Parts: sequence; structure tokens; C-alpha cells
Amino acid sequence: MSEPVIPPRAKLFIGIIFNSEEILRAVEKILYRKFGDIDYRTKNIPFTHTRYYREMGPAQFKILLSFRKLIWRDDIVEIKLYTNRIEKRFSENKIRKVNIDPGYLTLSNVYLATCKEFFHRMYLRKGVYLENEYRYVARRFQPWEWTYPDYLKQDYLFFFHEVRRMYHNQMSGS
Repeated sequence: MSEPVIPPRAKLFIGIIFNSEEILRAVEKILYRKFGDIDYRTKNIPFTHTRYYREMGPAQFKILLSFRKLIWRDDIVEIKLYTNRIEKRFSENKIRKVNIDPGYLTLSNVYLATCKEFFHRMYLRKGVYLENEYRYVARRFQPWEWTYPDYLKQDYLFFFHEVRRMYHNQMSGS
């Protein structure tokens, strides 16, 4: 019989799709107050991979943030529900002005939280699912067949490699 083992804390990251710098600044401020110091932030990356967010308007961008404070992995459920409430707060007439996607990184995987069921997603609780975007093999992140197209871009891969390096240093006490 195997004994349950609580895994170590993970590195929280959040992707934000936006087309208004003003809304982005407001959302970042809220996230900072909730999750603490942001230790890595990408530049604005043009977001052109899907028309799913077209209601948000033209000229969409995405940024990725990681946070210094590590999280317990099962906290991702409450974090996803919290970011959904922020999205609703910035909606007008039920039209989102921002999309906020939290996830977490471990030394071996990158996971993204979602509220949409699909065959490759694992149900956690409270309507939240977890999707594995990458596995870390042979010193690099490797995507799955379902990994989102934007996550295949070099900007994203560079972000996750840098965040993994920082996480490794945090875990080893460096």
C-alpha cells in the first residue's frame, strides 16, 4: 500500500488577455494585493491565436506573470474562482474586458486551471478542471497535442523556463 504524500508547493502564474492598458494595470494591482510580489512579467505579447475572445475588441495582448509566493496545489481551485470574479468585475453588459487564466508550474509540469470540461482535463472541485500544458523532459518543456497554440510560442516557452529556474532556486533555498 502506498502512503499519501503531500507534494511541495508550486509556482503560481497568471496569463492575462487584454486590450486596455488601464484595465491591465488595475487587474495587476488586484492580483498583487491578493498574491504578493510579481517576480517575473513578460512584455505585452500580441494575442492572435483564436477568435474566442473577439468580444473583448481588437488589438488584444497577453502577458504572463509569476508570483514569488508559492501556493499549495489544491489552492488553484479558489484562485481560479477568484480570477473569474475579477473578470466579472471588469465586464460590461456581460461582455468581458479581460481574461485571466491562473495556473501553476512544478519542476516537471505546467498546469492551467479552467472551468471547461474536456477529455484531457482532470476535475478538481467546484467546477474547476486542471489541464497539463507541458511536461518537462530532456531539459525542456514539451507540449501535448492539446496545448494551446499561443503556448507553443517562444515567448511563452522562455517565460516558463525562466520561471522554472526561479522556482528551482526557491525550492533549493538559493
